[in-house]
Amino acid sequence: MSRYVYADNAATTPISKEVLSAMLPYLQDDYGNPSSLYRKGRDAAKAVRLAREKVASGIGALPSEIFFTSGGSEADNWAIKGVAERLGKEGKKHVVTASFEHHAVLNTCRKLELEGFAVTRVNVNPLGFVRAEDVAAAIREDTALVTIMYANNEIGTIQPIAEIGALCRERGVLFHTDAVQAAGNVEIDVAARNIDLLSLSGHKLNGPKGIGALFIRKGINIPNFIEGGAQEGGKRAGTENVPAIVGMGAAVERACTGIEDRAAKVRSTRNRLIDEILKLPGTRLNGCRENRLPGNINVSFEGVESEALIMMLDQNGVAASSGSACTSGTLEPSHVLLSIGVPREIANGSLRLTINGYTTGEDMEHILKVLPPAVERLRRI
Repeated sequence: MSRYVYADNAATTPISKEVLSAMLPYLQDDYGNPSSLYRKGRDAAKAVRLAREKVASGIGALPSEIFFTSGGSEADNWAIKGVAERLGKEGKKHVVTASFEHHAVLNTCRKLELEGFAVTRVNVNPLGFVRAEDVAAAIREDTALVTIMYANNEIGTIQPIAEIGALCRERGVLFHTDAVQAAGNVEIDVAARNIDLLSLSGHKLNGPKGIGALFIRKGINIPNFIEGGAQEGGKRAGTENVPAIVGMGAAVERACTGIEDRAAKVRSTRNRLIDEILKLPGTRLNGCRENRLPGNINVSFEGVESEALIMMLDQNGVAASSGSACTSGTLEPSHVLLSIGVPREIANGSLRLTINGYTTGEDMEHILKVLPPAVERLRRI
């Protein structure tokens, strides 16, 4: 195969050279336990502290408000279940979310329903946006939490987070956002946007897998996630994964440096790809053209089945997907596309391409070389 283009960065990203370089010492020589008092332990503890500061700086938080987790799904679970457990005891047993959330949020909310909570799932409009007024209408006297993702993982639409955060603060309701896809692609300031809890994941930022973080605003007290030692302020016990934590700190720092310039470059490549792909007949763009993540392209092809297209692209040197990697292998069309009104037969022919700053002009040309023939061949079949 002459060229292989990786265009599924929303699923995961390769570890950057800078991140790997930062991690290596803590995989080899600097292997101390951060809870130990001798030098190797103190050095490890310092590395964890510096990583925490970098993550906090990337979203405008205090280091004491950052708690490392095993990933974005754990952070979502901890935020939602933690608030529900705490405020449910006060009679607040209602949660507001959106119909197109990641399954880490949707399935956690379903679990709460089995435990007696009420969940309101706000609809999204045809362009893929949650309207703040719909969130406001869904909030009740017994609402414990509003959880709306920062940017959708399939169609890339960036939500009106500041507006939703402001109304939640005004109504005295806690606000959580899953920012796994948004971090490193858009500037985030948890204070300016009135965010109370926020989830992050390292492997979406050219960092390692198996590491994430939950921002919990100072003054919010939710139950511990793991009982045991004093790690993570006593809220998540267990010896810290120092190499991964260091890697996440380096990844967030790198991703949040020069974010606007990098986003503009990626956006330009994305727009060129969208323009060329939409020249194919029977093709539609899913989500808003402009207010979406810089590297996100989600299109549907009439008369094409997604899985067959993805396999054909793979055979021709392009890695892509039909949507969330967490739901790959299912025969059902994307719940995100159905939520914005895409007919099932068209949703079944969806393709998600997600590029980033590493995507070259040659990569783009290769995608445009192999995609149209693949679509045409599958339509003939």
